[in-house]
Amino acid sequence: MKAILTLLVAALVCALVAAPGAHAAEPDLTELIDGLAAKSFKQKTAAVERLAATGDPRAVPALTAMLEGRLYTLRTDGRVVVAEKSGGVFVLAAPLTGESLGQAVKKEIKKVRVNNRLRGLLRGVLGGLTLLSPDMDTRRAAVDSVLKARDESMLPVLEKAISAERDADLRGRMEMARAAIRLFSRQDPDARRTDLEILSGHPVPEVRSLLAEFLAGPARDDPALVEAGEEALDRVERSLEMWEMVGHLYRGLSLGSVLLLAAVGLAITFGVMGVINMAHGEMVMLGAYTTFMVQEVFRSSFPGAFDYSILVAVPLAFLVAGAVGVAIERGVIRFLYGRPLETLLATWGISLILQQTVRAIFGPTNREVGAPSWMSGAIETSTGLVLTYNRLWIILFSLAVVGLIALVIKKTAFGLQMRSVTQNRTMAASMGIRAGWVDAMTFGLGSGVAGMAGVALSQIDNVSPNLGQSYIIDSFMVVVFGGVGNLWGTVVGAFSLGIANKFLEPLSGAVLGKILVLVAIILFIQKRPRGLFALKGRAVET
Repeated sequence: MKAILTLLVAALVCALVAAPGAHAAEPDLTELIDGLAAKSFKQKTAAVERLAATGDPRAVPALTAMLEGRLYTLRTDGRVVVAEKSGGVFVLAAPLTGESLGQAVKKEIKKVRVNNRLRGLLRGVLGGLTLLSPDMDTRRAAVDSVLKARDESMLPVLEKAISAERDADLRGRMEMARAAIRLFSRQDPDARRTDLEILSGHPVPEVRSLLAEFLAGPARDDPALVEAGEEALDRVERSLEMWEMVGHLYRGLSLGSVLLLAAVGLAITFGVMGVINMAHGEMVMLGAYTTFMVQEVFRSSFPGAFDYSILVAVPLAFLVAGAVGVAIERGVIRFLYGRPLETLLATWGISLILQQTVRAIFGPTNREVGAPSWMSGAIETSTGLVLTYNRLWIILFSLAVVGLIALVIKKTAFGLQMRSVTQNRTMAASMGIRAGWVDAMTFGLGSGVAGMAGVALSQIDNVSPNLGQSYIIDSFMVVVFGGVGNLWGTVVGAFSLGIANKFLEPLSGAVLGKILVLVAIILFIQKRPRGLFALKGRAVET
C-alpha cells in the first residue's frame, strides 16, 4: 500500500512539473500578436508567419485590422490594440477577445505600419486561417487569397483544409493552390514536374498566368523544367481556347435568338405580302412597353406574384402589337399593295408616329423592366465561362415561338390559306380565299410575334422609344439571307449571322465584324438572290 501511494505521489509531481513545460511549448497567441508591433518589417513578417503556423482562427481579427490599418500600439505600455476612429477619438478593443478597452486620442496611440510585401503576406495568411470556415463562400475566397499569395507557410493549414473539404470542386481548387505553392517553393525537379502535371489539369486563367511566371523565373535555367512547363502551359491554353469557343458559340446563339425573334414576324409579313414594313421595329417596342405596364401593375397590386408577370406579358404583348398591326394593314397598307416603295415610305412614317406617341406617353428616358428570379443569375465555370439564365431562356423562347408558328402554318386552315396566298395570290383568290382577310391576319400575326420579341428583348436591352430601331436592319438581313418568306431559312439565317458576328468580334472588333458580315451577305445574294431557302411557286417563278 505504501509503495502504491509513493507511485501516485511521484506521478502527481511529474504531472505538475511537466504541465508548465508543456504549456510553455505551445505558442502564446497574445505574445505572437504583440509581435506584430515589432520595429522592423522583417520582424513583423516573422510574427505574421508564426501566427499563420498556429492555424488558430482567433488571430484573424488582429491580422485583418493590421491589413486594414486599424492595428495600433498604446504609447504608455506598448500593448497592441484595435482602434476605430469615432469623431475626435479612437475606440479601442482587444485584438484577441474584442473586449472594449475604452477610448484614446491620436497622440496616445501609434499605428502599426505595413508595406506592400507585408500586405500580400497578410492576405495569404488570412486566406489560410479561413480555409476551415464552415461557410463555403468564405473558404472559396480563402483559397483564392492563398493562391494569389503563394506563401509556403500556408501549406500545413492548406493540407488540413484539403483533408477536411467535402466539396469536390473546392477541394480540387485547394489542391491547385497547394501545387502552385510547391512549384515555387520546392527545388526538386521531379517534384516540380509533378506539380506542373497537377496544374495542367486545372485550365483556368490563374494557372495560365502562374505557369508563364514560372517559365520566366524559376524554370529558365533548367531546360527540362522549361520543356515540362511549356507542355503544361500549352495544355492549359488549349483547354481555355476550347472553353472560349464554347462561350463565343453560346453568345452567338444568344444573339441569333434575339435576331430570330425580331425577324420571324418580318419574315411572315414580307414573305406573304411583299410589304417592306419599316414599322416592324416599333411592334417590338410596343411589346417591351406592354411588359413594362404589366410589371407596374404587378408591382403595385400583386408584388408577391412578380415572377409571373412576364408570363402574363407575353400574350398581352402579342395581342397589343397584333391589334396595332391589323389596324396599320387595314388603314394604310391595303391601299398600297403592288407599290413597295410607297409602302416603305408609309411604314417609315408610321414608325415615327409610334415613336413620338410612346415618347409623349412614357417620356424619352429608359424604363426599368425587372427580371423574374428564375431568369436571374448565371452558370459560371472556373474557366471564366458565364452562361446567363436570361439569354438561355430567350434561346428556348425563340425556338418555342418558331415551333408554334410552324404548327400554325402547317396544321391549321389559316396556315393553309397563308401558304396558298404566298404561292399564288390570284389562284388563291379564285378558289374563294379572302386574300384581304389573310393579309390582315398575317400582318397581325407577324406584328404579334414582334410584340413577343419585345417581351424577351426587354430582359436584355433598354426599354426606350428607340428599341426597335436597333434591330430592324439586322432583321431584314436575316430575312433576305435565309430566303424571303421561308420560316426555316429565317431560323438558319438568324443563328448563322449571330454566331458569325460573335466569332468575328474578338478578331476584328464589333463594328468591323458587322461590316464583314454585311459584305459577306451582299456577295452571297449576288450568287443566290432568293437566299438560302428560296420559296417555290408559280408567282415566285414568274
